[in-house]
Amino acid sequence: MAKVLVVCATRAGQTQKIGEFIAEGVRMAGHEARVVKTGEIKTEADLEGYDGYVFGSATYHGDMLQGMKQVLFLTEKAGLEGKAGGSFGAYGWSGEAPGRIFQTMVNIFRMNMVPSHLQLKSSSLGGGQKMAQDYGKSIADKI
Repeated sequence: MAKVLVVCATRAGQTQKIGEFIAEGVRMAGHEARVVKTGEIKTEADLEGYDGYVFGSATYHGDMLQGMKQVLFLTEKAGLEGKAGGSFGAYGWSGEAPGRIFQTMVNIFRMNMVPSHLQLKSSSLGGGQKMAQDYGKSIADKI
């Protein structure tokens, strides 16, 4: 059974909820998933032991939250090349954060990414829960 780490940077809790639903999707596919907030990742050693990684951040003033930036700096040293990956986030207006995280994971970390990032206004609008669960299943398929 593979293990997936879902790391969330959230302001109002929506990104965290989306991350929980992504983890549900991973579990539905028969794998383990752990959801943590960015503050729980202190060193690159905290990223070890997983087969897949999903990073999510809310978009605030057109950018990802500072906690996610710090996690990405640590991740660069963690050697995740070829690992399964995805990115997601909640947004109010513009929603750039998930795409920026995704591009970092593709171009800097050289991870084996799902086809695109997941961007939702809310996990409870327009089928967001199912979309997030399906995204988690697509991460599981990459492992």
